[in-house]
Amino acid sequence: MSTLNGARVLVTGGQGFTGDHLRAKLEQAGCRVFSIVESGASTDGFVADLGDQDALLTVAEAVQPDFVIHLAAIANVAHSDDLAFYRVNVVGTTNLLTALVKSGAQPRKVLLASSANIYGNAEVSPVAETTPPAPLNHYAMSKVAMELMGRNWLDRLPLAFTRPFNYTGPGQSESFLIPKIVGHFSRREPEIRLGNLGVTREFNDVRFIADAYVGLLERAIPGEAYNLCTGQGYSLQQVLDLAQRLSGHQLSVNVDPALVRPNELRELIGDSTKLNQIVPGLGKYNLEGTLRWMLGL
Repeated sequence: MSTLNGARVLVTGGQGFTGDHLRAKLEQAGCRVFSIVESGASTDGFVADLGDQDALLTVAEAVQPDFVIHLAAIANVAHSDDLAFYRVNVVGTTNLLTALVKSGAQPRKVLLASSANIYGNAEVSPVAETTPPAPLNHYAMSKVAMELMGRNWLDRLPLAFTRPFNYTGPGQSESFLIPKIVGHFSRREPEIRLGNLGVTREFNDVRFIADAYVGLLERAIPGEAYNLCTGQGYSLQQVLDLAQRLSGHQLSVNVDPALVRPNELRELIGDSTKLNQIVPGLGKYNLEGTLRWMLGL
């Protein structure tokens, strides 16, 4: 029987894009899920800012979680406030870990969401967890700093790190590439403005990511990092061609210099060996199925 049945799982960012899909998977596994959101209404009654250690302590004391998944972060690489990446992604994570220890909670596993962006334009492809970080932007640098900081807590908390590669699905903001493309095809717009066209990425399904998190709660080894990836990459042109075929709509693609990032990642494809060994049998999703889901087909 799964050790997750009846477990109390605390998820930061639990009502965001990833959190919504993760909650469903956790509840299917028999978990009781508690979310922390930073503003607005929370179905679980926990509204706390990552900058407020006292508020986080109150939540941790109330929940006494068996497991913690820390998703909350500033994740948009193009976010306008560079310092916010560090305030939220590094200092906010420090506040959460401090609160967990002070609360007396004894979680069996704490998963901290990092990012595959930490690898930068690696000299090898696909990239494994042993590939040295080479961050190209403040988002990626904040995630490297978060991982290094988190390792200082391994004597007090059973931490493991996840490095998700690009993923998508319904409900993701159009500030991200795939939802932007899908939105334009869904609305049958005549043109789309994009930045760098010569990029290759994994574009995985959010359901795959949620399944991976659930599996890692039970099986991740403290101190280890895990690529959340499939090893399947797509060029941007392949994505556009597939969206056109599925939607039956053609649009013109225009490169907008304002959207071109000078430090853009050219290719980011992961080595999934370690993940597949520790969480075998993850559901198989492909980009066509994900785009069909997003297009409502």
